[in-house]
Amino acid sequence: MRFLRIMLASAIAMAVTAGPAIADTAPDPQDKLATVVNSGGKTMKFDWPMLKIGTAEYSEGPTGVTVFRFDHKVLAAVDVRGGGPGTVNTDWLRLSYDTPDLDAVVFSGGSWYGLENVTAVGTALKDDGVRTGMWDSIALSVGAIIYDFGDRRLNEIYPDKRLAQAAFHAVEAGTFRNGASGAGRMTRTGDFFKCKAHSGQGGAFRQIGDLKIAAFTVVNALGVVTDREGKVVACNPEAGWPKNLRTADLMAGLPGSRRGNWKGDLNAKRNTTVSLVVVNQKMPVAELQRLAVQVHTSMARGLQPFATLADGDVLYAVSTGEIDAPEGSAGLSSPEMGAVASEVMWDAILASVPEQPKPVPVVTVGKDEMRGWGAHAGDYRFSSYVSIRITEKGGKLFAHATGERDAFAISRATPVELKSAGPAMFTIPGRYPLLLKFERGGDLTVNPGSWQQSGKRQ
Repeated sequence: MRFLRIMLASAIAMAVTAGPAIADTAPDPQDKLATVVNSGGKTMKFDWPMLKIGTAEYSEGPTGVTVFRFDHKVLAAVDVRGGGPGTVNTDWLRLSYDTPDLDAVVFSGGSWYGLENVTAVGTALKDDGVRTGMWDSIALSVGAIIYDFGDRRLNEIYPDKRLAQAAFHAVEAGTFRNGASGAGRMTRTGDFFKCKAHSGQGGAFRQIGDLKIAAFTVVNALGVVTDREGKVVACNPEAGWPKNLRTADLMAGLPGSRRGNWKGDLNAKRNTTVSLVVVNQKMPVAELQRLAVQVHTSMARGLQPFATLADGDVLYAVSTGEIDAPEGSAGLSSPEMGAVASEVMWDAILASVPEQPKPVPVVTVGKDEMRGWGAHAGDYRFSSYVSIRITEKGGKLFAHATGERDAFAISRATPVELKSAGPAMFTIPGRYPLLLKFERGGDLTVNPGSWQQSGKRQ
């Protein structure tokens, strides 16, 4: 996470040189947040008692964590591709011991702050008496994080130890939530082409005889999600882009397709995906490692571009060792298993895409309703860093970011006019859907729904 190191260094420097100003800014209260477990997304059911999954979220973020727990210790391998990974206990897996040691895999939002969730699951296993402190019974959890801060939300709430242990204690067999849930609660794809499409976590399952293969991924990729026909699955397109947008066209249109001067003419020339593939067949460590590499490599078909400097792509491969490898030609060879698992992972990538917000149309309102707009004027605080000031002038409403950061299309530079989108609702027309809803209680909600941000009227 090279870009994160730069950001953290800058934050430290600011804290040193501007201490009093920072001290006046109270942090958002983590300890007052309510945990929401096993919620959101579309439920996927599958038959595998050995594998249990739990999710937990802070809706106020939103941000979350996903925990995969195994009924007994399992064998695992890891493959890291992205230029900015954030992981825990990765080096242990790279030692390639042939003894099953792993208890759980944890995926978390919150960037590096979310890494405590991995060890929190380990301590939960200890506190619950599942593991002890003896050398042959120490809990081992591994995991990786995704970046879900920055311009995608108006606060810096992060998934913490309390949230991770709530997800751990909520694990259940045979259930996974696709879309905006768990660690995929506030993910995004396509920033490479400025698509800024909402994303999530995805899972898929396939059984061939007694062989079970499951794939799970939290898609927060710089590239775009691509289906098997080569079409872009989710994107907020630039005006003038082709209606049926194809990834190959975007790639061929570089650099214009990134810089806003591409209209589909092919002659014109920060993020992470963390994944897990699980099989129930016993596998040697070398073959399990190759499975991780093969499946991870295949993901470049469904996410384009993949494994860039701004991505922290990590994939874990797990063998639960519940069945023996079949003898003779009746079973899958190692390359065949890798190929099948790669297809299951592509299914998981596609399952991660939630329904996208629709563009918000401007509506015409009468003068009587416009007279009441002045009641919305005021200051709305979204976090210690972001506030929005609403003003009324000449029968029109304007929004202006007054905190340390912009609020989506509402900038600190100059007020922007709000256009009516219905009773007590307003929008700012542009490439990215944006809806502001003034609540009856006086507060302000930005983008109501799965990714909403709530501001308190001051």
